[in-house]
Amino acid sequence: MSNYSLDQFVQQTKQDEAENDYFELETQRILEVNLTDEVWAKSGSMISYNGSIKFEREGILEHGVGKMFKKAFSGEGSSLMKAQGRGRLYLADQGKKITIFDLDHESITVNGNDLLAFEPNLEWDVKLMKKVAGMMSGGLFNITMEGSGRVAITSHYEPLTLLVRPGESVITDPNATVAWSGHLQPEFRTDISFKTFLGRGSGESIQMEFKGEGFVIVQPFEEVYTTGSSS
Repeated sequence: MSNYSLDQFVQQTKQDEAENDYFELETQRILEVNLTDEVWAKSGSMISYNGSIKFEREGILEHGVGKMFKKAFSGEGSSLMKAQGRGRLYLADQGKKITIFDLDHESITVNGNDLLAFEPNLEWDVKLMKKVAGMMSGGLFNITMEGSGRVAITSHYEPLTLLVRPGESVITDPNATVAWSGHLQPEFRTDISFKTFLGRGSGESIQMEFKGEGFVIVQPFEEVYTTGSSS
């Protein structure tokens, strides 16, 4: 059905006021945060809120000098904002599909451009993939989350989880790689040849290779890294 009266449309698409969990999927592409204290979110991801909420861009020394230098190299795409107060906060990122993980003394590494929001009690660290920083536009940075709490990530369309087993490595396109088990350490393979530069190569020039045991989440889309903006 694509034709609605105004009342029908409101009833069909209105927010679900019965939901009151900390992180809720209001739709597959809109995250509702029922805020009572604070939350960290990707800069520019706020689309609406009610209540009394204050937004602050991440300060230069907010998370220590070490992370400041890492973020200086990783670029604005990894910038965060802090939302503080009480109310309902709605977050989204370019219409991408949202997945919520409830970590229980676990860790996950997320492509910096695909991290939407996380609880402030989670430990996190920025990692720049130095080996490919000069090969890809803007480099490639990731954020490792560890501890107990909620984290919301995004993907273009439906994500696929690939299992990594001992002796069975998984190779992915960095631009299509969303997240992976926190303990996995990807290696980079390059296939740069004269034919590749002439546009006659038969495969991707840079690949990520995962070895060990765990999982890798990929999306059916090669993402172009964007620059974050404050809300």
